[in-house]
Amino acid sequence: MYYTYPFVLSWSLLDAMACACLIIGSDTAPVRDVVENGRNGLLLDFFDVDALAETLLQACRKPQQFASLRRAARRTVLDDFDRKRHCEPAWLKIIDEVMRGE
Repeated sequence: MYYTYPFVLSWSLLDAMACACLIIGSDTAPVRDVVENGRNGLLLDFFDVDALAETLLQACRKPQQFASLRRAARRTVLDDFDRKRHCEPAWLKIIDEVMRGE
């Protein structure tokens, strides 16, 4: 379960996704940056406690029902947040631009 508002997304969410955990998150801006409801996780209204409780119960009772979301969560991290292919080149580009005075 990953509920946050209005804070920025933390690496702990990406770590959980990389481990193919089922993501049940708050339908808030920082979480929507990475999780797409029904594709790689589940997003719920931040204040709907009943929906959260029911979704958590379903996840515990029928974990196999969410296998495709778990696989898609891992794929999202591998495709979009790989250090060598994405993060490191982006940081090196910023450093390069600063060094050139741009």
